[in-house]
Amino acid sequence: MKKLINAVDTILTESVSGLCEAHSELLVMGDEGKFVRRARLKTGKVALISGGGSGHEPLHAGLVGHGMLDAACPGQVFTSPTPDQMLAAGQAVDTGAGVLFIVKNYEGDVMNFDMAREMATGPVETVVTNDDVAVDKSTYSTGRRGVAGTLVVEKIVGAAAEAGADLGTLKQLGEQVNAHTRSMGIALTSCTVPAAGKPTFAIAEDEMEMGVGIHGEPGRRRVKLLPADAIAREMVSAIVSDLGAAAGREILLLVNGFGGTPLMELYLMYHAARRLLSDRGLRIARSLVGNYVTSLDMAGCSITVTVLEPEAKRYWDAPVHTAALRWGM
Repeated sequence: MKKLINAVDTILTESVSGLCEAHSELLVMGDEGKFVRRARLKTGKVALISGGGSGHEPLHAGLVGHGMLDAACPGQVFTSPTPDQMLAAGQAVDTGAGVLFIVKNYEGDVMNFDMAREMATGPVETVVTNDDVAVDKSTYSTGRRGVAGTLVVEKIVGAAAEAGADLGTLKQLGEQVNAHTRSMGIALTSCTVPAAGKPTFAIAEDEMEMGVGIHGEPGRRRVKLLPADAIAREMVSAIVSDLGAAAGREILLLVNGFGGTPLMELYLMYHAARRLLSDRGLRIARSLVGNYVTSLDMAGCSITVTVLEPEAKRYWDAPVHTAALRWGM
């Protein structure tokens, strides 16, 4: 294992410290490093909090700032943060309008955020993201996994919160955006968790994992490596079939890298996916390409499609200023 670390047990603290130091105009580290929050809070605004295991950067801490999250709780690599982290974050950023948790659909994340919600003294609501079509809804006890579509929910709901929407409205909007979003990922290599020191799974040079999860979980099947157009065709077909979007609808297309794939290849995949979606009569109104919801050093990518209602498109376009996303400011 070759990684730029000092020690496995300090990697998270040192990484989060570096993030806050590099973006000190935007971010402040919470007490004991339990969370990262906005440097300047907005009084009377509903506070948005997300989090999860580290290793998916820039999700979530890199999305804290104007127009998105108010705080993020980083767990150890691929390990859920604890309820006391979420509770501390809520207490730090709640300015009187309540807290909305945005949670990826993994058993540990859902359980710990639920515990934090039960311990909170103020109003707290939760939106759970479950956009991954790679596995059947009944494959896991909690249902489908929450993956790159989480970013879309955080951006749109974050803009609505910035505009002054109340807690109930934000929960409803988040659930609506999640319902209009589908994703699927593929892996060309495994990722290597520092504590393990070796790849999570073995995969041959001429193989790929179709439908991989963002922690290296298996998806639909292991297959021989395919050309990019064929990979995009299967991913887009699975997404659109599940989404059921009618021709003529406006959509957001996100091509997300898993950390080990160059932008040249991600834009090539975008080109293929855009053509396939256009052939189905869908109108690509907004686009995003890059490494946003990663899996450490995994080579591969995911495709996310969100049907954009006019309100959602307006909130997607609204100004955002975070470490990882910024426009309109």
